[in-house]
Amino acid sequence: MTQSKLSFNPGPARSPGPAVWSVSQVVRGANRALEQRFSLLWVEGELSNLKLAASGHAFFTLKDDGAALPVAMWRSAVERLRFRLVDGQSLRVRGRLGIFAKQGRFQMYAEQAEPAGLGALMLELEQRKARLAAEGLFAAERKRPLPRWPRAIGVVTSAQGAAVHDILEVARRRCPSHLVIAPAVVQGPDAPRSLTRALQRIQRWPGVAVVIIGRGGGSVEDLWAFNDERLARAVAACPVPVVSAVGHEVDVSICDLVADVRAATPSHAAELVVPDRDAVLHRLDALGRRLARALERSTLDERARLEASRARLQSFGHRMPRELRERLDSLTQRLHAHHPRQRLARDRRQLEGLWSQLVAAGHDLVPAARRRLVRLDNRLSSAGTAAPRNARVRLARAAGALQALSPLGVLERGYAVATDGSGQAITRAAQVQPGDPVSLRLHRGRLHVRVTEVEADVVAPVVEVPAVEVDPEP
Repeated sequence: MTQSKLSFNPGPARSPGPAVWSVSQVVRGANRALEQRFSLLWVEGELSNLKLAASGHAFFTLKDDGAALPVAMWRSAVERLRFRLVDGQSLRVRGRLGIFAKQGRFQMYAEQAEPAGLGALMLELEQRKARLAAEGLFAAERKRPLPRWPRAIGVVTSAQGAAVHDILEVARRRCPSHLVIAPAVVQGPDAPRSLTRALQRIQRWPGVAVVIIGRGGGSVEDLWAFNDERLARAVAACPVPVVSAVGHEVDVSICDLVADVRAATPSHAAELVVPDRDAVLHRLDALGRRLARALERSTLDERARLEASRARLQSFGHRMPRELRERLDSLTQRLHAHHPRQRLARDRRQLEGLWSQLVAAGHDLVPAARRRLVRLDNRLSSAGTAAPRNARVRLARAAGALQALSPLGVLERGYAVATDGSGQAITRAAQVQPGDPVSLRLHRGRLHVRVTEVEADVVAPVVEVPAVEVDPEP
């Protein structure tokens, strides 16, 4: 290839002699020649020397038996990959060839990559399975048993697909059940998100005890939505058991591995979830017959044991000595005499006798007591009439003197008794202060007043009250 064909720019004309180019000119010219000759191409080889930078870029080498090609893949291209890069992987890379000017290194700038041989989808699927298995989502110990008699059955599938019709037909044939259908898209780029939202919606329906999720058969691409990682985690987080029925028996998706039970087809899923009414009725009939036979045998055995015990008791009674038999009769009579009914009868008869005696004694005592009361009343009247006159006079004189000394008599003449708040009589003005409450006891009623002014104490003359002589009682 000549200089004109490479479109090198040697710069301005110089004096005769060899042309001298700078390093940048040579590298840029070689880079343009590579871009023109190899604009975009696919290269297949074995991946090695993989380095993932903190910035998200990937640097590796593609090699075969005869050569090695450095490859750089920027972060935007790495994020679009549907699988993980691993050393030793057989890889097919699409990009352009160029020269990294800073180091003068020939390399390939990759824009797209896919596994060679197995294919990107299968490699992505295997890597996803390994990751979820390491987290324990496929573990058998987390699988839950299906309820025998679910109140309501949730179904997540397409409303127009054949799967929902198969499930309804099986449910109608086996046992009428309450089915709740959450329609979803089961194929295409929107299918994973639609299935996940439908599964979360069906969980909130009251009474749903088990959920069927799936669709009919199809290609790997048609069933790919059921390999979505978000859908797998939603199935694992479902609070009720989940039955996965995706495609045909040979199709196994990640949803099948995460679900509590995997069904070969949607019809098989309905058979696992919906109870068989005829089989249950047949089993109930069989159990009823077994129970009847068991009760009949138990009754016959108990009757035979009862007859044998009765025969042994009669035989023992005939062999019992006469003295024991008589003692038994005596104890039986004593037991009869001590029966509560007999004791109540005896007590009732005794009570009736005591009541008759009490009534008779009452009839005898009342007239005698009345006569004695009359006699005592007559004696009291006679004694009152015959009391000495002078005693009555002295009594009247003493009553008059007592009435003259009574505080009530003084109050009746217009005087009052003053007491303080504690109820003590006030005899001196110094006992109270202005503003103190005072209670005045009148002949009739009481006044509650408050002191407004206090005058100085005035010494009152002492008045001697003549003594009243009272004759002693005779």
